Amino acid sequence: MLPMTPTATPASTEVSWLTRQVLLISFSACCADLGYQAVLAIFPLFLVITLHAPIWLFAVATAISYGPGAFFGVLGGKLGDRWGHKPVALGGNLLIPLLSLSGLAAAPAAAIALFSGGWWARNFRSPPRRAMMSQAASAENRGRAFGFLHALDIGGGFLAATVTMLLLWASTPLRNIFLITIVPLLVSSLILAFTRGQAPELKAEEKPKGAGQSAREHQSAGALREPPTGNQKPETLPEHRSLYRRLLLATALYGFSSFSFGFPILTVYQRWHSRPMAVLAYVVFFGISALTGLYIGRSIKGSVKTLALGGYLAGGVGTAGLAVLWATDINPLAFYPVVGLMGLSLGVIETLEPTILSLIVRRGRTGAGMGALTATRSLGLFLANLIMGLLYYCGATWIWSYGYAALLAIVAAVILLSVRQVEVA
Repeated sequence: MLPMTPTATPASTEVSWLTRQVLLISFSACCADLGYQAVLAIFPLFLVITLHAPIWLFAVATAISYGPGAFFGVLGGKLGDRWGHKPVALGGNLLIPLLSLSGLAAAPAAAIALFSGGWWARNFRSPPRRAMMSQAASAENRGRAFGFLHALDIGGGFLAATVTMLLLWASTPLRNIFLITIVPLLVSSLILAFTRGQAPELKAEEKPKGAGQSAREHQSAGALREPPTGNQKPETLPEHRSLYRRLLLATALYGFSSFSFGFPILTVYQRWHSRPMAVLAYVVFFGISALTGLYIGRSIKGSVKTLALGGYLAGGVGTAGLAVLWATDINPLAFYPVVGLMGLSLGVIETLEPTILSLIVRRGRTGAGMGALTATRSLGLFLANLIMGLLYYCGATWIWSYGYAALLAIVAAVILLSVRQVEVA
């Protein structure tokens, strides 16, 4: 039996994961979302109502943002592995204010160009920032760390949506709100600059001879970081390859079912004919998602099944609910519990996807793994938004658009549930 030491107390174990690095990365994410999520809340209203663009053009705008964004996600992850994650993440973060400048455009094309540039910068930054969080937390505490990151990330979005809703109720011009969002985005970069820069991770096959893990680190990582045998250099160990492939496939399929939340905002606006009530849907969505992130990261036991059911399946049910509500004359207040369910789904997905991935990829490939995750989601979102816009344009109704998205989300859940159950921690 190991002797008791002061560091082995339950209290110290409980808070050991909440380090300065975890806090700085999470608060940087909070400020970033406080800025750009406000832009996402009002950009569809600005493009469709102020600039008089059709709804299908908003779909094209989001597709342009998400499609090439997949390339920038992969690039950011790989450059982070090579040059260090902090400088790459900070460089991308500094360009996100392009989103805010889209509100100064006088024509739809210019607004879409600036919006897309800012979103590409956000995608470029996300994989290295996730890799920084992976380095900042031990394997057994990574679920808590990513849950905390998601809670503050989405908490910033919740505050952004709430403040935006209040500004709209106060009849603040949309262009003024766009400019205000630049401030928290710059603060986000300032906080990120104070994080501890870490050298690029050594790949397992590049580790110097004799450089091994301690018994505790080896046990915590579940032997996931051991070098491959022979000349193979796979992303994961054999027992995790099926999970890795199906996770990316399910992520891509869920991406095909995902869509910009601007579509629900426009849907609610068409029912309420009120900008503040439309943005209120964003408030509910982010509030539930933030609370879910805090709760779901407490344990990664059974995380694959939780991701499939609480993430993908719940998202599909919520999306189907939007189609049902649009097809009926139910009180518009019913939209808010449905978007709350979608927020719960996002909280589960954004916490468990990077957590599972960080535990099954090899050392030195974390950034590339996170980039693959971002890329598959972005490619799915690219097609999803185009299809959503096309289905709406052809039928001038949301029923087919939301019905298509709900079906693919359910298929993604089935694919992930079919994987052979393995431990990821």
